[in-house]
Amino acid sequence: MTAERVLTPTPTAYRWRWLALTALLLGEAMNLLDATIVQVAAPKIHADLGGSVSDIQWFTTAYTLPFAVLLITGGRLGDIAGRKRLFVIGVTGFMVASAACAAAPTVGLLIAFRVVQGAAAAVIIPQTIGLIKTMFAGPEMSKALGSIGPVMGLAAVCGPVLGGVLTHADLLGSSWRAAFLVNVPVSLVVLAISPRLMENHAPKRPTLDLPGTLLAMAGIGLVVYPLIGADLTALSGWSWAAIAAGLCLMAGFAAHQRALAAAGRSPLVEPSLFAHRGFPAALVTSTSFFAVTNGLMMVIVLQLQLGLHTDVLKAGLTLAPWSVGLAVASWVTGAHLVKRYGHRMMSLGLAVLLVGALAAIAVYHAADPHTYPTPLLFALGVVGLGVGLFSPAFFTIALKPLQPQEIGSAAGLLNAVQQLGATLGVAVLGSVYLGSAGDGGASAALHAVQLAFWVAVGLVVISFATSRMMIDRDAPAEAGAGH
Repeated sequence: MTAERVLTPTPTAYRWRWLALTALLLGEAMNLLDATIVQVAAPKIHADLGGSVSDIQWFTTAYTLPFAVLLITGGRLGDIAGRKRLFVIGVTGFMVASAACAAAPTVGLLIAFRVVQGAAAAVIIPQTIGLIKTMFAGPEMSKALGSIGPVMGLAAVCGPVLGGVLTHADLLGSSWRAAFLVNVPVSLVVLAISPRLMENHAPKRPTLDLPGTLLAMAGIGLVVYPLIGADLTALSGWSWAAIAAGLCLMAGFAAHQRALAAAGRSPLVEPSLFAHRGFPAALVTSTSFFAVTNGLMMVIVLQLQLGLHTDVLKAGLTLAPWSVGLAVASWVTGAHLVKRYGHRMMSLGLAVLLVGALAAIAVYHAADPHTYPTPLLFALGVVGLGVGLFSPAFFTIALKPLQPQEIGSAAGLLNAVQQLGATLGVAVLGSVYLGSAGDGGASAALHAVQLAFWVAVGLVVISFATSRMMIDRDAPAEAGAGH
């Protein structure tokens, strides 16, 4: 889900609007697909390029971390320089970075190119809403905006499966490199259509907060870096010092944002958002929830490929029940259930997710360390249902109490925190798995994946507690909405 400041739509229909919408949706889908497609291919990349096993985590976090910290700045650049221009620049950069990833001869270069990919994604994604509102009017605008959710959901659920299929297919000997090369033709299609986009700027151009961006990047980087590949039960003094320094920089970022707002300038994050009691709780909920979903995908793939030595296709298809459950539940919840049951869908989704995670733990506990755990497919299907039930309700409730002028900043921040949660999930759950599995073979890998799932259960409980704090119990009840 993404949003920006509400713009006045064009009063007359734009001739090329539906073709232009195709370019926007392809651009968004391609970028969000890339956040998950590499997770399944990551063990294969490690086997090919070598390096430390913790590099597997970096293949994902090197993308999601710059995506998270630059997302709001990317939206601000579109406000200033023009959303069409930034969209084209972002897609071009993403295409070049994808080709560079596919050709990377070393782990270090691959990780560096993944950083560039993530930065390009942060430029592309925030432009979509403003460009749609420029080209569409009336009921058509609602229809166009409504198409974003299903397309993004499809991209998210297809990523792991597509990563497995492309890597296994080994087209022309490309192996894992196909997971990056697939972005090149898609980008070319988007760029071919992009001249049909209408240019658009913000009605009032904000200033660019470079000091705030640097503070956020440095603070989050210092918190995440010590967690990658670390033994979380015995972090070094340097690691604790880096985390403490990162938290201090984040506190400095918050103070800097308040000072900008007080001076009448344009902060990256509107301080007024935190006057709403439920919004800070929504940020914590988003962080912990998406840490669970992205972190668990990582550890499932690691256990299958490193522990059981299954092929990449089987690992990708193992996540298919999760994807199908998520897609079905998300559509039904967004179309019907949120309107009727409101915030109750968040609790139901987390409860179903918890049942699925506990069922997966039970499957792993009873499984033969050397045999593929077929019952896991049913447990992961339940996990996917829980994720799909929760997500539409969460974003609806998180944005509901805000003023119209706050929606853009709030949605941008929620998107950024979602990517930050994904980064932390891969860092923390991945390190829990790798630290426990070590070189102990299939039995140790089976124990390690159970331990990672137990940590995920704890994060689900945190999400449940903080999601309850999002509910405004002083608000008047709405008929049929469950508020």
